[in-house]
Amino acid sequence: MNRRTISILGATGSVGTSTLDLVERSPERFEVIGLTAATNVAALADAARRTNARLAVIDDASLLPELEQRLAGIGCRAATGREALSEAAAGEAEWVMAAIVGCAGLEPVMAAVEAGRTVALANKEALVTAGALMTDAARRSGATILPVDSEHNAIFQCLAGSRLEDIARIILTASGGPFRTRSLADMAAMTCAQAVAHPNWSMGAKISVDSATMMNKGLELIEAHHLFGLPSERIDILVHPQSVIHSMVEFVDHSTLAQLGSPDMRIPIAHTLAYPERIATPAEPLDLARIGKLEFEQPDPTRFPALRLARQALEAGGGEAIVLNAANEVAVAAFLAGRIGFLAIAQLVEQAIAQTAAPTPRSIADVLDIDRAARDSVERMMTAVPA
Repeated sequence: MNRRTISILGATGSVGTSTLDLVERSPERFEVIGLTAATNVAALADAARRTNARLAVIDDASLLPELEQRLAGIGCRAATGREALSEAAAGEAEWVMAAIVGCAGLEPVMAAVEAGRTVALANKEALVTAGALMTDAARRSGATILPVDSEHNAIFQCLAGSRLEDIARIILTASGGPFRTRSLADMAAMTCAQAVAHPNWSMGAKISVDSATMMNKGLELIEAHHLFGLPSERIDILVHPQSVIHSMVEFVDHSTLAQLGSPDMRIPIAHTLAYPERIATPAEPLDLARIGKLEFEQPDPTRFPALRLARQALEAGGGEAIVLNAANEVAVAAFLAGRIGFLAIAQLVEQAIAQTAAPTPRSIADVLDIDRAARDSVERMMTAVPA
């Protein structure tokens, strides 16, 4: 494998730091071109120094002087703004990790896709809100989109070049989150600390709450549709508490392939980082004898209405998935800030879908317009929802 030039969008988050861990273990294989972060200027500068990055982009413009000071004398350019973010995404790097959370990552991801780069996609929102736009742009530019989510990466590995007509269905597995066995009454009283305490994975606060509501699995359903070209009725969700089987593919002959591994995001990240080759990771080897058993159950749509809302949004088409995602982001942020209760997250999302116009977007600007309208709608409703 020739030395691969890379950029990491969202370098200080959970996926970004895991990517850096792998890159720094194999410096002979990877050359870091660009790193970006929202506000964590100290971590961004430290990562840029360690990896000899050429460009470091901070989203918060007020932090640029501090970033410049921290990078003085090492030959790494500090920058801020949309143009700098697009440069990090679509400049010299061959491979781009798209790990900016939320719709803030849409424009740089599209820039990387339009530039024909290999995009390792950890940003669910890119395909959830702009899936058709992204995949159409990839076809035109020749870009390769590699899924980083453990579930989609598992499916990608299981497919291994199989034809679409050979697939009966794909099965996304879900841990069930921290509230898998809790009653609705219990869930109504759950705190932020309880919601972010994922039983298997180490993740950021927002995605941990999405796991607790199972909205993450709903978003993954929509993402899988765009990645693999399958309709809603051929994408199933199955709760698997051990998080050992990351997803499965059932073929038309009823043979089913599953991808297994320890719950460590460095495994799917490494798969995309070296693709089509493989590299070693420090992840714990899978010990099935120690695990002893693997359990499965159907998700409960009553306690986890986010799954129903996501499937409805996918089947409705247009811009409904944009509203779903935007409303969820605002509601989760409100929950984390203590403004609303846990069950109000899905309630707000459902109300936003009912009240927000969602035409089919023709551009990223259209996506962002619908996104803003949905966010405004949720903010207006917030005071009417009991905390």
